[in-house]
Amino acid sequence: MIAEIITYKNILQNLGELLQKSPFKMEYIIKETKIPPATFYRKMKGSSFTPDEALSIAKILNPEEAYLFELKESIRNAKDDIKAGRTFKHQDVIEEIRKELL
Repeated sequence: MIAEIITYKNILQNLGELLQKSPFKMEYIIKETKIPPATFYRKMKGSSFTPDEALSIAKILNPEEAYLFELKESIRNAKDDIKAGRTFKHQDVIEEIRKELL
């Protein structure tokens, strides 16, 4: 647990540098994170982004990694659903779609 916390602190400390080197304009990142500009710059200077804010920024800076993570998570969830029996028969799904479209 201590190692993970230290890793997280290091990520926060390097986040400002990563933001400066990113190909995205700072205005875009601020807009996407929905953090007010003054607050964003203060948090960047003080390395004080919350975990949720840091995750949001990471998804912006690494869209391919974020996509792969979400895809893997979706597959894991689907496998869990299958194991737990939370599935639908193909014919039932087709019938439901027909009702919605007609």
